Amino acid sequence: MPLLVPGVEAAAPRPPHRRRRRARGQSMVLACLAFLVLALMVMLSFNLSHALRQKINLQQHSDTMAYSMAVLEARALNYYAVSNRAIAASFVAMTSMHAYMSTASLTYGMLTASKNNFYVIMGMEFLECFACWPPCIQHCKDAIEALKVANKYSKKAKTYADNIKDLDGPFEDTTKHLQRLIHAVNGSQIATHAKVVAAVTSGTSSGLKELTEWNAKGASNIAGAVGGMNANEFNCVVDGMPCMGGEPNAKQVAVQKTMTEIANASRPGWPATRDAGALIFPLTLHPTFLQELMSDIPGEGVHIPNPMNMKSAASIGKGKKDWNPVGGVGIQGTTVVSREEGGFMMNQWRHGFGPYMPFDAEVYSDESGGGHSPSQGHKDKHEFKQVASKALLSCIPQSNCFMKFRGNPKADADYGQARVYSYVTKSLRSGNLQQAPWELTSSATLNFTHGEQGTGTLTLAADEGAAVSKALVYYHRLGQGGWQEQPNLFNPFWRAKLHPFKAEEVAKVLGAAGNADAAQIAVAKDLAL
Repeated sequence: MPLLVPGVEAAAPRPPHRRRRRARGQSMVLACLAFLVLALMVMLSFNLSHALRQKINLQQHSDTMAYSMAVLEARALNYYAVSNRAIAASFVAMTSMHAYMSTASLTYGMLTASKNNFYVIMGMEFLECFACWPPCIQHCKDAIEALKVANKYSKKAKTYADNIKDLDGPFEDTTKHLQRLIHAVNGSQIATHAKVVAAVTSGTSSGLKELTEWNAKGASNIAGAVGGMNANEFNCVVDGMPCMGGEPNAKQVAVQKTMTEIANASRPGWPATRDAGALIFPLTLHPTFLQELMSDIPGEGVHIPNPMNMKSAASIGKGKKDWNPVGGVGIQGTTVVSREEGGFMMNQWRHGFGPYMPFDAEVYSDESGGGHSPSQGHKDKHEFKQVASKALLSCIPQSNCFMKFRGNPKADADYGQARVYSYVTKSLRSGNLQQAPWELTSSATLNFTHGEQGTGTLTLAADEGAAVSKALVYYHRLGQGGWQEQPNLFNPFWRAKLHPFKAEEVAKVLGAAGNADAAQIAVAKDLAL
C-alpha cells in the first residue's frame, strides 16, 4: 500500500502499459533512422554499381575505338602495299614492252647487216672475177647473184621497218596507258589516306559512329585534339604527307630510287636479261623471220646471227647513257630503256664470208620524247614521266608516284609505326528516374538539413567518366625471322593491337583532351597507370 502522509493527497501510480509505450516510441525513432541510413546505403550501392558498370563499358568502348581505328589504318597500309606492287608491275610491263620493241627492231638490223655483208661478198666476187685473165665468168655471175641477194635483204629490211613503224604508235599508247594506270592507282591511295585520316580524326566515319551506338550510347566522340594526334601519327607513316614531330620527308631522289630498284628487281627473265629458259637468243625471234634471214633470202650458204657477245636488257634508269643490263641499285628513274648491243651477222656464201657486220637496237622513253634505233622503225615520240619526281601531294598526273614508308630509327618512336589514341567521356548517371529510381532525383543529389549545422548535399552518382586507350599499327611478317623484316609498304603484313601506355604518352593524350588534372596524376612518381 502507498504511504499516506497527512495533508498530502496520494498520487495514483502510472499504469505499466503507459511505460511500455514510451519505450516503443524511442526504439521506432532509432529504427527509422537506421532504415533511412540503410536505404541511403542501398541507393549508394546501386549508384556505385551502376557507375562502375558504365565506367567499365566506357573503357571497353574506348579500347574498341582505338583498336578499330588501328585496324582501319592497318588495312589502308596493306592496300598501299598491294597497290604499290601494282604500280611496280606497271613499270615492269613498260620495260617488257620496250624489250619486245627493241627486239623487234633487231630484225631490221640483222637484215641490214646481212645486206651489207653481201655487198662485201659481191665486191670480193668481182675482184675474183677480174683477178684472172680471161675473166673468171663464174665469179662475175656470183657477184651479180650476191648483188641480187643484197637487194632482197634490203627490200625485206624495209618491209620489217615498216611493220615496226606501224607498231610504234600502239607501243607509245601502251606506255601512256600504263602511266595513266599508275596515276589512277596512286590517286586511289591518296583518296584512301584522306578517308582514313578523317575517320581517325573524328571517330565517326567509316562505321565508327555505329560503335558508339552499340557499345556506349551517349558517349562523346573522340576528343578533337586527340583525333588530330591520330591524323598526325598516320601521316607520319607515309613519306611526303605533312607530319609534325616525326622524321623529315626523304629527298625526292631517294623516293625515285626506291621504286626504281623495286621495279627493276621485279622484272622476269625476258626483259631483264633476255633469259628465255631452254631457248637460246636469237632463237626466241619468230621462226618465220629466222627462216627468211638464214635460208629463204640467200638460198644457200650458212647465215647465223651470233649473239655470243650480246648484252640485252630493259630497265628503268637515269638516262640511256646509264643503261645497266642488270638494273643496278641507287638508280634514279627518269628513263625506260631497252638495248640490244654487241651482236653480229655471220654470212658464208659460195666462195667467201662477210666481215661479221654488227647489229644492234635501242628503244627508250623519257620526258623529251625518247628515241628509237634503227630510226627506220621510229614513228612517234616515246614519252615517260619520271618516277616520283614530284612531291606526293602534287604529283598527279605529273609524275608516277606511290606511297613510301617513312621509317624512324628510334625504338621509343616504335620505328615510325603508327600509334592510335582514343579519349571518350560519358555521364555515369542515368538521369531517368523510371530506369534508375535509386538516383532519387534527375540530378542524383539529396539535400538535407541538420539542425543548427545547416544544410548539406549528398551526390548519389558520379557525374562524368572518362576513358583513354592506345593501339599500335605494327608490321610483322609471319614465319621464322619475320620480326627481322623492316616495316615497308611493299608487303601487306600490317596488323593492329591494343598497346600499353607510357606515362609521358598518356599525359600528353590527357593534356590534349583538356584533362589537365588527370595528366598531372599520370606522371606522378610511384603511381602505376
